[in-house]
Amino acid sequence: MASAAANRYASALVDVVMSPGSALKPEDAVEQLRAAAKMVADSAELRGALMTPAIQLSRKRAVIAKLLDTTGTSHLIRNFLFVIIDHGRIGILNEIREAFELLLDERLGFVRAEVTSAAPLDKQRSAGLESELSNLTGKRMRLRFAVDPELIGGVVARIGSTVYDGSLRGQLQELRKRLTQSAE
Repeated sequence: MASAAANRYASALVDVVMSPGSALKPEDAVEQLRAAAKMVADSAELRGALMTPAIQLSRKRAVIAKLLDTTGTSHLIRNFLFVIIDHGRIGILNEIREAFELLLDERLGFVRAEVTSAAPLDKQRSAGLESELSNLTGKRMRLRFAVDPELIGGVVARIGSTVYDGSLRGQLQELRKRLTQSAE
């Protein structure tokens, strides 16, 4: 769950990216923000330099600008990063990115689902599952996949607080429950 500060920054960025005059596509904004967050997360030196109050804001901006020049990051994302640096929020950049992706999905009409399977799913099965969940919910889906060998077979899909258990483990547990109820 994102903090209130992360949600405020993410919401402001979503508003700008989704505005009619924005030259930045939402999917490009996501990729660029992910890349920037990864760059900061992967370098303890960079993160430290951006977070220390001993370094002037102009120098912090110059460092970020130089690094972003090599990646082709848009002016919009660059300016957004300047704002969070100026306000001392670079430490929550990854949290802002997560909140941004979630809010953007909501605005674009996507619902997120966590899908766990006993083994990795191939592209055809993943697409089929996405289609089935879309038909079931009546909404476009954004799926995240995980593997849990303890499921034995099948899949478990979680959409918000609703769980669809189509796993072999779940079916065995249900059968055990029915058998113990009928034995009483």
